[in-house]
Amino acid sequence: MALTSNIQTLLFGRPLATSEERAEHIGPIAGIPIFGLDALSSAAYGPEAALTLLIPLGLAGVRYIVPVSTAILILLAIVYFSYRQTIEAYPQGGGSYTVASQNLGAGAGLLAAAALMIDYILTAAVGISAGVGALISAVPALQPHTLQLCLAVLFLLTIVNMRGVHDTGVVFMVPTYLFTVTLLIVIGAGAWNVLSTGGHPHPVTSLPHLPAATVAVSLWLLLKVFSSGCTAMTGVEAVSNGVMAFRDDTRKNAKITLTIIIVLLAILLAGIALLCRAYGIGATNPDGPGYESVLSMLTRAVMGHGWFYYVTIASVLLVLALSANTAFADFPRLTRVIALDDYMPHVFTLRGRRLLYSWGIYVLVALTALLLIIFGGVTDRLIPLYAIGAFMAFTLSQAGMVMHWKRQGGNSVRMFVNGLGAVATGITAAVVLVAKFVEGAWITALLVIVMIVLMRTVKRHYDRVERETALDKPIVPAEVTEPIVIVPIDRWSRITDNALSFALGMSSDIRCVHVQAAEVTDKICEDWERDVAAPLRAAGKCVPTFEILQSPYRYVLAPLVDYVLKVEKESEIHKVCVLVPELVVRHWWENLMHNRRADLLKVMLLVRGNRRIVVINIPWYIE
Repeated sequence: MALTSNIQTLLFGRPLATSEERAEHIGPIAGIPIFGLDALSSAAYGPEAALTLLIPLGLAGVRYIVPVSTAILILLAIVYFSYRQTIEAYPQGGGSYTVASQNLGAGAGLLAAAALMIDYILTAAVGISAGVGALISAVPALQPHTLQLCLAVLFLLTIVNMRGVHDTGVVFMVPTYLFTVTLLIVIGAGAWNVLSTGGHPHPVTSLPHLPAATVAVSLWLLLKVFSSGCTAMTGVEAVSNGVMAFRDDTRKNAKITLTIIIVLLAILLAGIALLCRAYGIGATNPDGPGYESVLSMLTRAVMGHGWFYYVTIASVLLVLALSANTAFADFPRLTRVIALDDYMPHVFTLRGRRLLYSWGIYVLVALTALLLIIFGGVTDRLIPLYAIGAFMAFTLSQAGMVMHWKRQGGNSVRMFVNGLGAVATGITAAVVLVAKFVEGAWITALLVIVMIVLMRTVKRHYDRVERETALDKPIVPAEVTEPIVIVPIDRWSRITDNALSFALGMSSDIRCVHVQAAEVTDKICEDWERDVAAPLRAAGKCVPTFEILQSPYRYVLAPLVDYVLKVEKESEIHKVCVLVPELVVRHWWENLMHNRRADLLKVMLLVRGNRRIVVINIPWYIE
């Protein structure tokens, strides 16, 4: 036990008392890597996802990345102002689920909850697979080990996040800020080169030639490009879900964190798009030979192939692999809020040794691992499922905020901001769903429906339990009677004596039952008369009834359970209390040397029993 405790402390840190929660709260500096890693890292794959679809347009396709990115940035600005208002109105957190539930009804809330949970699981899977994919593009020899590397990164993230919010922020601070600073330097140096050369910069190292155009531009193609580029906006809601993680003033710190994340993301997206157009950088086929990421080509073109290039690419690899951390930060908080409304099992509200909602982390890890295994850890197979949940949640949140401001007195400016956000994200959600439906978006839509059905099922269960257990009257003394006590007896022993002694203090109606499963013998009857009946009779005590059940087919448990059910059926007002004697050994391996009939008997009684049958375990400990 001491060794296990020491290992847990080494891996996860010492247990935290509830009174230490304040020390786990964070400020904006730590909040950026915890809640912004997913949003910031999307700058590494969002523009590339859009440029990949523009490959058939050749050099002409690169020109469209700027208008497409501009549309994404406008949408990002709308969402930013909308979520600032959400943080102000709902400082307790919960994000889209809370807003939609309270303002649009339970159905809308469940839709937002399902969309968000699926989006967070995909965030974790896509982030990990993108990071491993970037590593493999740098070291192609690792490709056969893609899935193993993904699962190893998932394991590492789990260990770090189980240490608590504060420690997680410290661990992820260095890679997050290294990624941001190196990319800002690339963008700044590239912008200077563009300005100093009159808009025609020369790459420091040669770039791949773009292929000739094979198709003409179309509105449908641009819509697909836009929908792929919108993956850069996933994770934006994370701050509004985790407001309670910030130290006081929570609203102020959350809004500062959100502002910094959005500004940095906007600069990265705009800078990458403008420089790709200026340098003529397009995406390469991820399935073809000689694949190289857009950020790799851009960094080479601006800074060359020296030490800075390797530092930048290393930071990209780290941040992509670690971007799943946003899901670890928000998924447990979201499931807790849903569980408080009885739409998920209450186990999600329990806090672990480091004040975390640990069950949310366990489920996230299990589902992420399952997703990685199913899709082989390949990002391109996961991307079509991505972003739909996020934009569905965006839309419901903003629509809910419109109703919120209307109830608060109808602030026209705030209603307009959230209304514009709802319309913009709603249109985007529809575009993303239609554009990616055949590629795999239908799977996400189906999973959302399945999640809603499951949550409603959980809610019906809790409602039924509440109805059947609720009591609005005091206890009735006349209904309090002694129970009928049944004690299964194998042979007369200390274990049996312990159980019978307990029974004698409970009731005057005690029935000791022995199942005769082997050859008939009178020994048990002789032991009963000598060791139990005679001493009790001499002391003037009540002598329990002793019954023997014949079992010609050598079954032991079934006859006992049938007997208990028969006694309960014959009794009109008395409860039936079954005392189960049990030997408790000191070491787990000693259990292998004893039959576990007591455990099986308890399970069978609980499964086949009813409210009037009570099962009590009577342990006898081996010293």
